Amino acid sequence: MTHTDHSTPLRPFLHRLDNRVALVTGGASGLGAAIAARLAEEGARVWVADIDSQGAAVQASLLKNGAAIALDVTCKNQWHSVISRVEDIHGRLDILVNNAGITTMGSIETLDVDAFRHELEIDVVGVFLGCQSALRLMRTTGGSIINIASAAGLKADAGLVGYNAAKAAVTLMTKSIALHCARQKYGIRCNSVHPGAIHTPIIDKVLAQVPNPTETMDGFLAAHPIGHLGHPDDVAAIVAYLASDESRFATGAAFSIDGGMTAL
Repeated sequence: MTHTDHSTPLRPFLHRLDNRVALVTGGASGLGAAIAARLAEEGARVWVADIDSQGAAVQASLLKNGAAIALDVTCKNQWHSVISRVEDIHGRLDILVNNAGITTMGSIETLDVDAFRHELEIDVVGVFLGCQSALRLMRTTGGSIINIASAAGLKADAGLVGYNAAKAAVTLMTKSIALHCARQKYGIRCNSVHPGAIHTPIIDKVLAQVPNPTETMDGFLAAHPIGHLGHPDDVAAIVAYLASDESRFATGAAFSIDGGMTAL
């Protein structure tokens, strides 16, 4: 029996997204960069949106049909400008991936309320504004909204009170949006993706917040029955599926890709 090398990126082999227009937030690095690359390889014209405008420009330059745009996901006016820009150039938006987010460590006793508010502002309000802003354009042609949540939105951790709260909010907000769009006959599907721990720079940021990074990493590994962390391409593959017509019957669903974490 052969085993898949989980460290090797999975390459796309279909072009399910030819000529579609996609917007990926937090696309300058990590998971967002992998998602943007996968959507572009599947044929989409991808807007890489990030508060790091230089990083977004670098990532967009690597894509066949990429464009970069600066975006603070917590700013309603910036969202309006971004969607208007996409509309002016393409006249449509087919795929929105709300990926931008942060992970703040802390329990109910240790997490500062300002840090809690900051977590919610980016991870929840940012997704809310993205969905609300994009609907105006997407409802004319239909499309797919994919909100990147987390296994932490389905399973609690004593040391992630802010992150648990934020990602749980994204989980049910996604379902509410899906129901609204279905009842309004917009032709827009909305689903959430729930990764476990993925090898991205955000892991390093989390480890920098804790007193014993080695112990924390060992805990990450132990939490995944499959025995290893995920690769960004693992998540990008599910996003590409949800962006395509192959997932036309999926809406309001939570897709876990967490190495068995939430099965425990």
